[in-house]
Amino acid sequence: MTQGKRESWRRRAGAFLTDGFFQGSSDIGRRLPLADPARHHVEVIRDIAYRDGGLAEHRLDIYRPAGQTGPWPVALYLHGGAFRILSKDTHWLFGLIFARRGYLTINASYRLAPDHPYPAAHEDAAAALLWTLREVSRFGGDPARLVIAGESAGANLATSLAVASAWRRPEPWAREVFDAGAHPGAVMAACGVLQVSDTDRFRRAGGISWFTLDRLAEMEDAYLPDGPPDSPRPSLCDPLLVLERAGAPERPLAPFFAPVGGWDVLKDDTRRLSEALDRLGVPCEPRYFPREIHAFHAFIFRKPARRCWTETFEFLHRHVPAAGTGPG
Repeated sequence: MTQGKRESWRRRAGAFLTDGFFQGSSDIGRRLPLADPARHHVEVIRDIAYRDGGLAEHRLDIYRPAGQTGPWPVALYLHGGAFRILSKDTHWLFGLIFARRGYLTINASYRLAPDHPYPAAHEDAAAALLWTLREVSRFGGDPARLVIAGESAGANLATSLAVASAWRRPEPWAREVFDAGAHPGAVMAACGVLQVSDTDRFRRAGGISWFTLDRLAEMEDAYLPDGPPDSPRPSLCDPLLVLERAGAPERPLAPFFAPVGGWDVLKDDTRRLSEALDRLGVPCEPRYFPREIHAFHAFIFRKPARRCWTETFEFLHRHVPAAGTGPG
């Protein structure tokens, strides 16, 4: 077997194990009695189309407090999965967590690579945001009190939407966000992969396993098969590069809360995000949780995850009125 074939087989095997782990963990958790939204006084409205065309990827779920009267602050949640896997259905827990804390939560799916490379996921995230601004008041949400949140690839999407809300950009979908006057009150960018291009930067930095490097490389190859768009300035597939090179925003840029595990190789993207936002004078609170892995905050039964959510909602409460403050 040639080296190229061995590498291809290794990547396929690693992707199969990783994809199965995340999908399986979500499926198992969803079957537990504690996953029933009614036990948490949350109601769910499922499978609302936010774009025309009938694609399952263009649907969202609404989680909101049950037996209460709005308007509630709104959280738009964008799932992770390296732009390749997962959906709103695998990320039911995050809708439940935000709704428990008093948010009307929009949990949206989006198109996935490699069938739908950049800018498909970013276009869909923007469409979900525009739908939220137009429609969420019908469901009891207050679009003037908006949080945009996501983890991993979802953190990339959330950061890109925040950038599009603050600078007039050339991408058509980003211009729509800017022209709509979107103004999030805060962003939660958890364990974000904030630069999709040049994932080989992690190998050059050292201290990364071949398994993790494979997962990052397959994300870049799937979502950017032809490399980043040819442009005189960075593309929004790399919001970190945009922020690192940006001048003063045309409109206020939302403050960021950015938790990440100490054992997560992506923590360097969080460090760079904090430095870029500090240069721009934008509040950013990075939180590094020692000895924690990627997406550790999803394992809510663990103390570090609960502490992460407590700090998350404390931050959001300071920037978005009437948000809750307790653990998820």
